[in-house]
Amino acid sequence: MVYTGTIKKVIRHKEFGFISARDGREIFFHRRSLVDVEFDKLDEDQKVEFEVEKTYKGPNAFNIRLLKETQEAL
Repeated sequence: MVYTGTIKKVIRHKEFGFISARDGREIFFHRRSLVDVEFDKLDEDQKVEFEVEKTYKGPNAFNIRLLKETQEAL
């Protein structure tokens, strides 16, 4: 299932961050989960779509893509 949300926080020196999903959840992501976007160019408040997998540490976002409206603004 594909979800949408907003980049909440990017922690560059640790190469991960968090997404605020539309359903209110905060979901962890790692830079290697990004598709067609460079981690260093990712900013807070950008809108994304993503999938979620359950891990022993909690939900983890993967296949993260910028939404088209965000890409056009760049």
